[in-house]
Amino acid sequence: METTDRFRAAVEKRDLTALEDLFTEDVRFYSPVKFTPFEGRPMVLGLFGVLLRTFEDFRYIGRFDGTAETSTDGGETPSEILLFRAAVAGREVHGIDLLQYDESGRIKEFTVMVRPQSALQALSEAVLAGLVADGLVPDPA
Repeated sequence: METTDRFRAAVEKRDLTALEDLFTEDVRFYSPVKFTPFEGRPMVLGLFGVLLRTFEDFRYIGRFDGTAETSTDGGETPSEILLFRAAVAGREVHGIDLLQYDESGRIKEFTVMVRPQSALQALSEAVLAGLVADGLVPDPA
């Protein structure tokens, strides 16, 4: 799907501006560390800003496409999975991005899964610190 190619290129170039028109206004981002999703384009773009600063040596290594049921409405939608590798605070991260599209080809749901747990913990801490620093979430302390 063209959106996936544009998304992948934007992430690999760390170009946050190029991501803007790829998401629906009400996009939902499902994080591996938070039960409730991040909602809405401004919040998701803010989160991507933090992620693009946090990941080191980020690269996509594979791609699968098909359809999947969405969490939002249970409807089946065109979907793609991008496999990635990266590092966070010196820990190797293996992960997948599940992109699910609306009828116009924009990303309406985005789910990330990461392993191993030690890398997930490092990622969680770094992203929370970035979100707090950018004023996107309150400081839990």
